Amino acid sequence: MYKILTKKSLNPTVTMMEIEAPLVANKAKAGQFIILRVDEEGERIPLTIAGADKESGAVRIIFQIVGATTEKLNHKEQGESIQDFVGPLGMPTHIEGMKKVCVVGGGVGCAIALPVAEALHAQGTEVTSIIGFRNKDLLILEDEFKACSDKLVVMTDDGSYARHGNVTVPLKEMLDAGEQFDMIITIGPLIMMKFVTLTAKPYGVPVTVSMNPIMIDGTGMCGGCRLTLTQDGKRVTKFACVDGPDFNGYEVDFDEAMSRGRTYFDFERKAHEKVCNLYKGV
Repeated sequence: MYKILTKKSLNPTVTMMEIEAPLVANKAKAGQFIILRVDEEGERIPLTIAGADKESGAVRIIFQIVGATTEKLNHKEQGESIQDFVGPLGMPTHIEGMKKVCVVGGGVGCAIALPVAEALHAQGTEVTSIIGFRNKDLLILEDEFKACSDKLVVMTDDGSYARHGNVTVPLKEMLDAGEQFDMIITIGPLIMMKFVTLTAKPYGVPVTVSMNPIMIDGTGMCGGCRLTLTQDGKRVTKFACVDGPDFNGYEVDFDEAMSRGRTYFDFERKAHEKVCNLYKGV
């Protein structure tokens, strides 16, 4: 069992927890993830590691309440425990040797982008961060990004806070102005990462995307997290859990990934409603 050390609501749909998991904390690097189960009968879900403290043994996770399991997890309180917490899994984000990087995060994907920006900042890389949200109420981690970014741009789709528009607007402005980045690292909704990649392509800037497809075992055995990439003119299959979660954005078939991501939408919605109804009766 893994104890919940802290719990904090970041906005109405996003929660941050610190889990006591010293073995995971000791090995975790930016870009890696864990797989957890809330209880013995629960499903396995992947969550990216949003931070780790080797001294205290705490691993930070940030999750959006969108399905049955995240609903169950959100009903756990500080001092309680969850059943399983396995990791770190996946390959760390490649950041070595980079002098200037643009980190682009969208929505709850900012929770994944933050440790990458922090790791870049810690090694002396010049970090430009662009973070975007649907509206002001969904804003998270602004102060944390300020602390590790040489330049921070905040965007809201409806203009209710900071700049009005999506994250590709300031990115294109920077590229048009001649900004030179060693890499653009983007993490967020698939549609956002697709258009960040398309925005960068005419300028020839390398783009890394963090993929979060359907995942079950996290070891490459089930094949659920498969992705189609185009490499050297050939379509190849990769697995996000062991080959990723980071990939070259120019190689990813985003349309296929988005289609596969909607496979269990109706099932998950009904499961979420069932769990919500159970808690209403408590």
